[in-house]
Amino acid sequence: MYRQMTVSSLVMDQQTNTPVVILKDPVTETHLPIWIGLLEATSIATELEKIRFPRPMTHDLLKNVLEHLNVTVERIEVCDLRDNTYYALIHLRVDDKLSSIDSRPSDAIAIALRTNAPIFVREEVLQKSQKSVSQEDKTMFRSEDKEQWEEILDKLDPEDFGKYKM
Repeated sequence: MYRQMTVSSLVMDQQTNTPVVILKDPVTETHLPIWIGLLEATSIATELEKIRFPRPMTHDLLKNVLEHLNVTVERIEVCDLRDNTYYALIHLRVDDKLSSIDSRPSDAIAIALRTNAPIFVREEVLQKSQKSVSQEDKTMFRSEDKEQWEEILDKLDPEDFGKYKM
């Protein structure tokens, strides 16, 4: 069984200085924190804040390619949690054929935000996550982190993305 969730916030883990995207079930108020990379967090943040760059960034490019090929993102699913690693699927529709593509949750969420696709989380993932996040870890999510993200986004220059090696 899956629960539909929304992106509640994007915060920094104060202990590891790692970005965390928080998914929230609007009905039950259940939260799912997923630790992600800085570049993916920046991509999610720029979409949440509706910041546009003169040239398409990676997730924008993928969205444009999908649109050009008449492919619809039906939904994304955070479908598994193994060894502290989350797994996701992007469900694509081409005509009347449905395909599922393996993805990191951060990339799937960034694409879902750009395509207005719903985000779902498997119930078992929520249960495993609640067991793996200790009580003290739950205190790391602070509203002050929004200011930190605003500062990062204000200083962001599209040219900076060329500096990172893969």
